Amino acid sequence: MRSKTQLSCNLKLVLISFIFIFFFIMLFKSSLFSFSQPLMTTTSKTNNNLSITSSSQQETDKTTKLPECPSLPISPTCTKNPPSLVNAIIHYATTNITPQQTIQEISVSSKILQKKSPCNFLVFGLGHDSLMWTSLNYGGRTVFLEEDKSWIEQIQTKISGLESYHVVYDTKVHQSDELMRIGMEDNCKEVSDPRHSKCELSHKGFPSEIYEVEWDVIMVDAPTGYFDGAPGRMSAIYTAGLIARNKENGETDVFVHDVDRKVEDEFSKAFLCEGYLREQEGRIRHFNIPSHRARLGRPFCP
Repeated sequence: MRSKTQLSCNLKLVLISFIFIFFFIMLFKSSLFSFSQPLMTTTSKTNNNLSITSSSQQETDKTTKLPECPSLPISPTCTKNPPSLVNAIIHYATTNITPQQTIQEISVSSKILQKKSPCNFLVFGLGHDSLMWTSLNYGGRTVFLEEDKSWIEQIQTKISGLESYHVVYDTKVHQSDELMRIGMEDNCKEVSDPRHSKCELSHKGFPSEIYEVEWDVIMVDAPTGYFDGAPGRMSAIYTAGLIARNKENGETDVFVHDVDRKVEDEFSKAFLCEGYLREQEGRIRHFNIPSHRARLGRPFCP
């Protein structure tokens, strides 16, 4: 009986020990989980804080690294209007005087300016549309040649900042037939600097820099030509064509307005050449004239 009692006690002792060990293990695991959980939470919060700080820093960097607004081209994120455009909007919004060309006629030359600007743009004539031409060639150089000195002063009083020069013409509209005959002579088919041309149609009295600049676009909308005693555009058209041909390289787009009149019609076809004619809209014609210096032996007209 004694040995059975002892065995029973031993079994009870082993069972109690096993239960105690099991309970201790479970308690340890529970404590370990409780200890590790706050640590994970703290780490997550720390990462969030780092993420917020990083995002904030990126925003600061973006703010400090934004470039200043460029002049040209205007980027999608920088749409500040250039000064010439602002002046043009204000000018045409506060006057009832509109340019002499129609919107369809203006669109012909504006398409070319959109492609070529900023460029060198020479305009025969100074008027109410001059600020528009300057604005369409924003960033480029736009120069106006005007026959009426008092008109230059009047326009400059209203619109400052335009580059214009006074020009004297010694021709008259009633001489156009004789000047056309002269223009058909061989010495008028030779391409050279207009100042040194032997052709009587070549205008040699412009400011020297007019002959020295490589013009990309030329607009002939002057001098006056609607009555017999007016200077007419005979020499203006011829000289514009000579300047374009004498360009060192590339092509020059030449526009002639008022081609519904005899002089503008006949002289533009004869000296800017129908072979170089690209478009006509209403009273305006667009010619594209290549450099003759870049390709010697090219005929005056194609």
